[in-house]
Amino acid sequence: MTYCAGLLVRDGLVLIADTRTNAGLDNVSTFRKLHVFETAGERVMGVATAGNLSVSQSVLALLQEGVALPGVAERETLLTAPTMFRAAQLIGHAVRQVLQEIGQALDDAHVSADVSFLLGGQIRGGPMTLFMVYSAGNFIECGADAPFLQIGENKYGKPILDRAIASDTDLYDALKIGLISMDSTMRSNLAVGLPIDLLVMRRHTHRIELAHRIEPGEPYFTDLSQRWSDALKAAHMAIPKPPYAPSSG
Repeated sequence: MTYCAGLLVRDGLVLIADTRTNAGLDNVSTFRKLHVFETAGERVMGVATAGNLSVSQSVLALLQEGVALPGVAERETLLTAPTMFRAAQLIGHAVRQVLQEIGQALDDAHVSADVSFLLGGQIRGGPMTLFMVYSAGNFIECGADAPFLQIGENKYGKPILDRAIASDTDLYDALKIGLISMDSTMRSNLAVGLPIDLLVMRRHTHRIELAHRIEPGEPYFTDLSQRWSDALKAAHMAIPKPPYAPSSG
């Protein structure tokens, strides 16, 4: 299991992903799930993955080598796709191709082949966009009314994003809120954990502004986690008790 979130706000995009992968309580590993495809000054994309690790790694390899699209003579990669929409299509075709090749074998072994991807970024001449691609290869685009998308173990972090993120949120406030969402998920699900990878992209710069890995014990994230816990305790203490208790006497 994993947790990845993409937050698309007025000034740019934040992508956050944990790195924990496990096949049981005694087999926990760390794998990068947030990947960069960049031609500085021309295009920048981040791809986050959740689900079956072997399938997602095969899809990423195919996206680097080239994907054959129906009716298109030459194979395309994320670095040659003309638009972000085409880039999302490439991921969808790559997922279908990989599952066509190994999906039955995984089913026979009773192994889930489910995967999902977040694709966010900008190609010169087009808008900054954020997509979520499903196992079937279909995808949806992030909109202004709900300016975030999640994959993996999303239920614990979603309420925070629902309440705190708007399309006009400051870019680094969005990063902070995304990290709170990640911390809340980690508190409630041991299958999500540090290190955390994050990317920040500013609109119309066509480059990564910030790429960072949060390791265990990092002071800022430790402080953020403690402050959020303290704030929640203070908030519930400040709310009056329910007036439903039976009256005495």
